[in-house]
Amino acid sequence: MKYNILLILLLSLMVACSDFLNVRPVTFVGGDDFYSTKEQIVTAVNGVYGRLQGIYTGNLYVFTEMRSDNTTFFYNPNNRCCVPREEVDYFLMNSVNDRLESNWLNLYNTIQQSNVVLNRIGEVEIGEAGLRERLIGEVKFLRAFCYFHLVRLHGAIPLKTEEIRNPDQVFSAEKASVDEVYEQILLDVKEAVNSLPLQYSGSDVGRVTKGAALTLLGDVYLTRKDFESAASALEEVILSGQYELLADYASVFDPSQKNHKESVFEVQYSASIDGENSNFIFIFGPWNAGMELTGYQGQLESMNIPTPDMIRAYEEGDLRRDASIGFYIDEGNRNYEEAIGDSLPYIKKYHHPPYAREGQSDDNWPVYRYAEVLLMLAESLNEQGQTSKSVEYLNQIRARAGLKALSPSDQSAMREAILQERRVELAFENKRWYDLLRSGRAIEVMTIHGEEERNRLRRITSEMFHIEEYQLLYPIPAREIRLNKLEQNPGW
Repeated sequence: MKYNILLILLLSLMVACSDFLNVRPVTFVGGDDFYSTKEQIVTAVNGVYGRLQGIYTGNLYVFTEMRSDNTTFFYNPNNRCCVPREEVDYFLMNSVNDRLESNWLNLYNTIQQSNVVLNRIGEVEIGEAGLRERLIGEVKFLRAFCYFHLVRLHGAIPLKTEEIRNPDQVFSAEKASVDEVYEQILLDVKEAVNSLPLQYSGSDVGRVTKGAALTLLGDVYLTRKDFESAASALEEVILSGQYELLADYASVFDPSQKNHKESVFEVQYSASIDGENSNFIFIFGPWNAGMELTGYQGQLESMNIPTPDMIRAYEEGDLRRDASIGFYIDEGNRNYEEAIGDSLPYIKKYHHPPYAREGQSDDNWPVYRYAEVLLMLAESLNEQGQTSKSVEYLNQIRARAGLKALSPSDQSAMREAILQERRVELAFENKRWYDLLRSGRAIEVMTIHGEEERNRLRRITSEMFHIEEYQLLYPIPAREIRLNKLEQNPGW
């Protein structure tokens, strides 16, 4: 039987949530018979949202943060399970990297699940006015969101907008061009904008809103360098009056304040339900710090560790630094090669003890925040030559961080200021690699970063951080090349 791990045949959805935030497991019946009532369709839509959990607790951070100058890892000579992630950090990976395949699979499985819902929802009696259109808008946002990741990571990719019902539909899949993928993304997001509400109440809080769809639309236009359209979408978010910056930066990430006024869209997790929890600190903490940071003796994974350059990126007095980065003093490893002084840095944004169970945390993942809306609008305006207007939005962010206002002298200086501000404001939120790509700075910045790492760490060899143009896109996973006869990306 033909078996394809690219777009695995999903004729039944995974166990889904019957309530969106206050989740609880439900018995699930797969196949055609399932999609017959409004309640079943809502459960299926919730299942699409549930797929995001695996994307963000999976490997997306490896390809968007560790690939950049923001983060690295702590080498553990006693546990070499993490070599595929280390290879991404070092620019040594190839197309058989299992983390690459896992990330590809997570994104495409979410797309397939979206397509199942979109293909079945028209046959079901919904009843409630406007609900069908809203649910379609939610799912089209989620499908577009996954394609937006895939096209930026891999370039030309297979484009599937119909439910896959048998293996023959996915075997020998062809790649769509980058332009074709973006055309589909824009179609989906614009429909979402037109069918989603500005806000929700009760257990629906946390679903995709009109503001989230407009923010994604602005992000897509910004990436495509359609700055006028980006500014138009982002200004609409601001004019909606639904969002504001929280006064305290640290509280933005506090799990007791989920889906607050600054939140535009978050991936929802709950530590109180098995299988619905996040685990970020258990991945991101130094490997000897388990007892002190989590209350459990088990080793942490030491992935996504802030680099010295990231730590230095914060200006003196920036309130975001201590809210974003913590330092663990490892008494038994004072000579640890990665130590800064006698301490080891770690991402503090997702560290909110106590933890009821080992490996389970309650943190949501911030996908879009109002702060990023302001920074994207600043960038869109500056690229249109409206630098004096642009700086107003940049300085709103700096004021919250306790920093003085900037007054860049020209468009070029403002461009640099925005890129820097995005780095420290959105640190460890899976934005940095995309920013380096969009700004055209990836090779320059990462070459400098590689030299610094080579001077800092004895284990860095001459082969590591040897960065070439083709590496700005990741390869298509080797299994997909073999099974689907896809053309590999140039250079790989």
